[in-house]
Amino acid sequence: MRKLTQALIVGGALLFSATANAEVKLEDDSQILGKWNLYAEAIALHKEKVELFSVWEFKKGGVLHTVSNDRFGRTKNLKIDLKYAVEDGVIKKQKTPGRSKMEDCKVIKLEDGKMTLKCTFVYLFLKR
Repeated sequence: MRKLTQALIVGGALLFSATANAEVKLEDDSQILGKWNLYAEAIALHKEKVELFSVWEFKKGGVLHTVSNDRFGRTKNLKIDLKYAVEDGVIKKQKTPGRSKMEDCKVIKLEDGKMTLKCTFVYLFLKR
């Protein structure tokens, strides 16, 4: 009886963790168009978040307009336009301006005006 209870607990935990990290498959960019405040990043979903001060604006035509505040740098605002596209349910965004290399960002959560992205080496947390 004890082994059955343990197996049910482990099975339930696995099921919960699989649904908690379920990806959102985007059909197109209609769900992400507009301005988003990028407020934090983390190396893992449940690790400590580092506070950020950026605004991302997904525009029609595949342009991601970013404005970042750098409180400690020489420039107060850094504005960059990157290319992006939604393909195979994920956001493919230009990694560096002027370069053709793209980075896949999977949408982990998209609800109630909040979006969590899992990019190559970082999780990004955005809100409207």
